Amino acid sequence: MKRQEPSLDKLHMLDERGSRNYIYPAEVSGRFSNLRPLVFAILIAVYVSLPWIDVGGHPAVFLDIASRRFYLFGRTFNAQDLYLVFFILTGVGFLLILLAALFGRIWCGWACPQTVFLEGVFRRIERIIEGPASHRQALARAPMSLEKFLREALKHAVYVVVAYVLAHLFLAYFVSASQLMRMIKEGPAAHLSTFLWGVGMTIVTYDNFFWFREQLCLIVCPYGRLQSVMQDRDTVVIGYDKRRGEPRGKVHSQGAGDCVDCHRCVAVCPTGIDIRNGLQMECIGCAGCIDGCDEIMVKLGRKKGLIRYDSERGLQTGERQFLRPRLFLYSVLGALGLIVSTTLFLRHTAFESNLLHVRGTTYVIDGEMVRNQLVVHLINKNPGPTVLTVRSASTAPIDLIIPQPTVTLDSLASLEVPVIASIPRSAYRLGMRVRLEVTDQASKTSRLIDAALTGPHGGTSP
Repeated sequence: MKRQEPSLDKLHMLDERGSRNYIYPAEVSGRFSNLRPLVFAILIAVYVSLPWIDVGGHPAVFLDIASRRFYLFGRTFNAQDLYLVFFILTGVGFLLILLAALFGRIWCGWACPQTVFLEGVFRRIERIIEGPASHRQALARAPMSLEKFLREALKHAVYVVVAYVLAHLFLAYFVSASQLMRMIKEGPAAHLSTFLWGVGMTIVTYDNFFWFREQLCLIVCPYGRLQSVMQDRDTVVIGYDKRRGEPRGKVHSQGAGDCVDCHRCVAVCPTGIDIRNGLQMECIGCAGCIDGCDEIMVKLGRKKGLIRYDSERGLQTGERQFLRPRLFLYSVLGALGLIVSTTLFLRHTAFESNLLHVRGTTYVIDGEMVRNQLVVHLINKNPGPTVLTVRSASTAPIDLIIPQPTVTLDSLASLEVPVIASIPRSAYRLGMRVRLEVTDQASKTSRLIDAALTGPHGGTSP
């Protein structure tokens, strides 16, 4: 069968008729290919463990959208805290842009969940059951037989089980792992909506990692397109050294470069491209072609690095320029976003308290007393219930009536506590403020809140 040469004029996942060109990347070993499974294992372990790690009575990451409550590493957030998302996205977004400007699509090849689970889980299952790439290709082209049926059935059964587990792990971030296990034990009839979500996520996960695969990166994901804007001639990408490799020829060809046109770099590529044609949209920076080419160079007794991590300028001239003005700008913007979001996260209080005037009222004159009706708005942002106490902290001769000085609130529950502040008319001055101290028994923290008193215009300035 004639080898189909990669071309820059079309997507490599499509054949001449526009049909899906299923890719069977060959196995490869080397420094990068041996490191990636370790990185994948760490990332998968983090993903699997976060819903099960208990911090402050709740999972480390629990996004309770139904109740509009969000638990992150022992801190509780509600819809009023969404302003934090802006700073977090700003910081993370600019850092990803910085990463793309520095190293191209290294995120896609090393840390993206699509790549992590496809290469770290599903393709490993495929290789264990069906063998190396040549065997998988032969099996796909072969007519149906008992061996093919059994291997395909076993592969798909394992895929479904793994997809089921991954889908429910994803759901655990939104319903908590303990609650999800309880729902599974009680059965679908008791929790029909959650069951349907689980089935839907399982189907989507299975279809994505069995069939859609690299198409998600090439067709759906916008990040790959964004990175093309962020890259320049000094961005470190995977490239082919044409000065050393061209002209291509056989091993003992006179005047030929180091490239022997073995197509090993194409065979190991998970998106099917030929990196020798230059940097292409489908390249995810996985470095498989580097290890594949280095294997051949070692066998031929030639220097490694014919395909390597380098910049376009470095490949063409041998010169490299790391520091660029745009990197400084991305670094500053990313650092500011992360510093602000981290500061707000660490300063996030266990409760909220505000002292406000009752709407529609100003003040009341009762004989010689000026009375203000206020309300303390309390929100418990602890992971669990707590007791909040309210007491006077004013130094002025203000008489306070707090009918409910001690309240018990569940997590993210709110309550308004009325407060009546009275002061002799003779003692009232413009600008006087009433001050309260609110104490949280769970976190053992206190907060001072105050509000300006209103009174007759006859009051004099202090």
